[in-house]
Amino acid sequence: MAIGWLTVLKLVPWVDVISNAPKVVDGARKLWSSASGQPADVAADAAPAQPELAVRLVRVEREADALHAQMARSAELIKELADQNVRLIERVETLRARQNLLAAILALTGLLALAALLSVLYA
Repeated sequence: MAIGWLTVLKLVPWVDVISNAPKVVDGARKLWSSASGQPADVAADAAPAQPELAVRLVRVEREADALHAQMARSAELIKELADQNVRLIERVETLRARQNLLAAILALTGLLALAALLSVLYA
């Protein structure tokens, strides 16, 4: 038995989603700002006597450090989203089990009503 989207949306724990939304938004903003930012100009920091290869090496090291930090922030954001997804799936599974229980109770009630009707008609 398929659950309609409207039913699923009504059963989402919106309090948890809303309470975690600022964390997710902050993480996404940090990720976006670091991903869209321009690389820092390393040549200005380097001493004029350094050869160009050393300047390039310093630039690559700084960019690697920035990418590592960005990867750590991305991993944190992904972890938060995965945790939220797990909570949502657990909630949907609980609701599915409740729906099956209610369907069984409804079927039993229908059979009892049918039996009562037949006993009144043939009594």
